[in-house]
Amino acid sequence: MALPVSTGTAAASARAPRRYGPRHRWIVLAVGVAAQASFSAMFSGIPVTGIAMRAGYGLSTGTLGLVLGCLGLGVAVSDIAWGLLTDRFGDRRILLVGLVSTGSLLALMATAVTPGDRAGVPMLAACMLAAGALGGSVNASSGRAIMTWFTDGNRGFAMSIRQTAIPAGGAVGVALLPWLASAYGFRAAYAVPAALCLLSAAAAWRWLHGPDQEPAPAAERAGAGRSPLLRWDVWRLALASGLLTVPQFAVLSFTAVFLHDAKGAGVALASLTVLIAQLGGGAARIWTGRHSDRHGDRHGGRRTLIRGIGTLTAVAMAGAAVLTHAPTPLTVAALALGGLLANAWHGVAYTEIAAMAGADRAGTALGLEGTTVFAAAFLTPLLIPVVLDAASWQAVWALAAAAPLLAVPLVPRGPRPLRR
Repeated sequence: MALPVSTGTAAASARAPRRYGPRHRWIVLAVGVAAQASFSAMFSGIPVTGIAMRAGYGLSTGTLGLVLGCLGLGVAVSDIAWGLLTDRFGDRRILLVGLVSTGSLLALMATAVTPGDRAGVPMLAACMLAAGALGGSVNASSGRAIMTWFTDGNRGFAMSIRQTAIPAGGAVGVALLPWLASAYGFRAAYAVPAALCLLSAAAAWRWLHGPDQEPAPAAERAGAGRSPLLRWDVWRLALASGLLTVPQFAVLSFTAVFLHDAKGAGVALASLTVLIAQLGGGAARIWTGRHSDRHGDRHGGRRTLIRGIGTLTAVAMAGAAVLTHAPTPLTVAALALGGLLANAWHGVAYTEIAAMAGADRAGTALGLEGTTVFAAAFLTPLLIPVVLDAASWQAVWALAAAAPLLAVPLVPRGPRPLRR
């Protein structure tokens, strides 16, 4: 016969909230990576279907740029709002809402917004806009969850891992979606990322919870009394990040069209070029994050690293401009290197802007960062056809070199070391 105290203890244990120790942070990081990768598979993969989309939907190159740009515009117009909502309601709720709604929209597109459904340009553009707006919730919510669980000594590494999910998930999308669109049509190309988003939502429902710890110390709450939206140093870093995004999306969105139209190459070579940029960029993000953690961030080390990456990206894309009419292997190598470097700065910049804002305002700061990044992702595909019509592909890649060069002086400098 069980003792009464045992029953009481069991009941009390059942009522007590489950506690999550420090090791759970790695599960939270995995959930954040899965969520970011699911969205990125769609966000990066759909632009590489550009040739099939242009033919299937009957689009001009300029209209194709508009439709693809709507993905970035959707994120840009919603990211600050998602950041504010994340700070208000918590990362778990916002991440679940975003993943479920994005997956549901993509499933709807697979059934009703394909070339076979005779979907017009307004409907296609509106769906791309909505997909970007709903999926943008992933950026601030998953980033804030990771900033909450990880300490300053390994946040750079953790955030870089999270940011690596963007090129890694993008690589999955780049490898799968053009093939699916060509072999099975756009129903399959939309259905696969829909399934990935819904699976990530299930993982977030099961494993994404807050840590059991004391409130963040004063140093962690720096800037909590002042909105990041009112700080010029935060805006400078966000604007610089937007400029650094231009070469990334120039390579991502128009490598396939460039190699097809100017070099006579097929989809396989374009996919390989972007795949190298995505995977190499992912590895570079991990290295830069670990480097910033190991060497500390005294005197603005993360900001110096961002400026260095911007300079190297400008040099690489200038090389691509010079080699536009060179043999195809040389041009492809330059574009792959430029795309790789253009992917390398994200983790460090996202960590830095969240740290500048403080723990209580991290979602808002990450939302601002996402807004400028995805505004550039929207504007770049719109601007490239204009430059191409007015000049040449060489001018397109020169523009992709100028943007990161302009970003370098915008990155705010850290505090100067004290003289002894």
